[in-house]
Amino acid sequence: MLGIVAWKSKSESARSAAVTAALRENVQTIVVIYAENRSFDNLFGHFPGAHGLRDVVDTNGRPTKSYIPQKDRNGTTILEELPRTWGGVTARGVEPAISEWRSARLANAPFAMESAFDDRLATTTVTRDLVHRFFQHQMQIHGGANDMFAAWSDAGGMTMGGFDYESSELSKLAHKYVLADNFFQGAFGGSFLNHQYLICACAPEYPRADTTLARWLISTLVQRPDGRYLPVLRTTSASSMSALDGPPVFANDGNITPKNYFGDGTFRAVNTMQPPYQPSGNPPSTTRAYGIDYADADSATTLPPQTQQTIGDLLDNARVRWTWYAGSWSAAVTDGKQRASAPRSVIYRGNSSGYADDAHVDFQPHHQPFNYYANFDPRRHAADRATHLKDGTDFEADATAGSLPPVAFYKPDGRYNQHAGNSSIDVGDKEIADLVRRLQASPQWPGMVIVVAYDEFGGGWDHVAPPRGDLLGPGTRIPAIIISPFAKNGIVDHTQYDTGSIIRFIRRRFSLGKLAGLVTRDDALKAAGRDTMGDLVNALRFP
Repeated sequence: MLGIVAWKSKSESARSAAVTAALRENVQTIVVIYAENRSFDNLFGHFPGAHGLRDVVDTNGRPTKSYIPQKDRNGTTILEELPRTWGGVTARGVEPAISEWRSARLANAPFAMESAFDDRLATTTVTRDLVHRFFQHQMQIHGGANDMFAAWSDAGGMTMGGFDYESSELSKLAHKYVLADNFFQGAFGGSFLNHQYLICACAPEYPRADTTLARWLISTLVQRPDGRYLPVLRTTSASSMSALDGPPVFANDGNITPKNYFGDGTFRAVNTMQPPYQPSGNPPSTTRAYGIDYADADSATTLPPQTQQTIGDLLDNARVRWTWYAGSWSAAVTDGKQRASAPRSVIYRGNSSGYADDAHVDFQPHHQPFNYYANFDPRRHAADRATHLKDGTDFEADATAGSLPPVAFYKPDGRYNQHAGNSSIDVGDKEIADLVRRLQASPQWPGMVIVVAYDEFGGGWDHVAPPRGDLLGPGTRIPAIIISPFAKNGIVDHTQYDTGSIIRFIRRRFSLGKLAGLVTRDDALKAAGRDTMGDLVNALRFP
C-alpha cells in the first residue's frame, strides 16, 4: 500500500510540474477584471450544469427538501414568510418604485426579482443596496447553514432575490469559456476587505486604534466566558426580537475589530476605511508636512499606511511588470485634491438619485487597495505610483497596442461595476463584455488568461455553504469566469477556489514567493478536513 501511495504521489507531482511548465511557456498576460457585489445564486443560479437554484427549488420555483429555510433571529424559529425589504426594493428615484409595503408576504424561499412584485423588474433596474459587512455576514452564514441572511440583513427578504442572467453578455462568455461554480469570496464582508484580500490575503492593521479617534469605530462583539470574542455583533434593546418586525440594531457595528480578535495582538480594519492618499473619501490634509496629495490623517476613517507584503511586492521582487488600472482614476485624483469645502464631483458622487451615470461616475476609493500602502506614498514613491496605478483609459490603450504588463488588474468605476445601489447589472454587463472583446482583439490575446470575478456577495443569499477556513474567511460563493485561448471551453469548473486563487495563479505562473495569508488559509482548511484552494489551472488546458 505504501508503495502505491508513493507512486501516486510521484505521478501527481510530475503532472503538476508539467502543468506549471506549460503555464509558464504559454501564458504571457494575466488580466483580472474585478466586478462588484453579487452572490453566485443572485446572478448564475439558473446556469446549466452549475450548482445553482435547481439544487434547492423545483421547476416551478417551489423549495425542495434540500432547501434550508430562513430562520428568525433566535436561530431556531423558521420564518413564516420573508421580512419586508426595509426601505423598499428599488433605489431612490428609480421607476418602477417598489416600496417596502409592496415587498411584503413573500414566501420563505429564493425568488425571481423579475416576477416577485407587481411591476416587473429587470437587470436594467437599479435596485437598493444591501448590507454586506464583516460580522453580519458571518451571522448570516450561521455556521454554514446560510439560513439567517434575511434575519440579519438591513434589507430583509430582498436578500433572497435573484435574476435570470442567462441572456446576458457575461453569461454567453461563461457558456463559451469556463464558469467556476465553487468560487468563494476570500474574506467575510464587503468590498474594502475583499480588495485587500485580492492583493495580500490579509486584513489591514490599525496600530493603537484605541488611542485615536478611530476608537469609536471598534465593533462591540459578544464574548465567551473566557473573554474571547465571537463573530457576533451585540444588539441593543431597540433591536426587534423578530426579523419580521424591523431591521436589526447593533450596539456598535464598527469598521475595526477589537484588539486581538485575530489572535495576533492587533486591531484590524474589516469594514470600509479610507486610503491615506488621494483619491480618498476624506478631504486633503491641511498640514504642511503632507498637503493635498494626502488624506486628512486626523479623520477617524483614514487608515494609516499599510506595510504588509502584497502580490505587487512579489512581482516587483521577481521583476515582473504589473499595473492596477481603475476607471476614472485620473479624474478622482484631481477631485480628491480639492479643498475640503469644495463639493466632490467624482468621488462617491452619484446623480440626484444617488446612483452612477455618465456624468456622475461614483468613483469608490475603497476599491483601490494599493492606494493604502506606504509603497505608493505620493511623494516618497511617486515613480512607483505612476508606474503601477493608472487610469482605465490607459488600460484600453495598452490593450489595443499590445503593451499590457504581464499582470494587469482592471477595476470599473461605479457606473460599470454592477454594485446594487450604484448601477444596474445590465450596464456593467455590457461594459465588461466590451472590455473582454477589446482584449480578445489585442495582439496579446494568444497568450492571455482573463479572470472576471466579483469581489463579494453584496448581501445576496447563496445556498452553498462556504468551507470552514480561518477567522478572515472564506465567505459566500461568488461568480468567476475564466476566459482564454487555453480555457476548457464550455465547462463548469467545480474546483474549490476563493479570491486568493487569483494570486495563487499569478504566483504559480511567475514562480513567486509565498504570502502568509494564503498559508494561513491552507492550514485552516486542512485542519477542518477540507481541500486547500485551487489556483485556477483546472480551468485551462494546454497544447
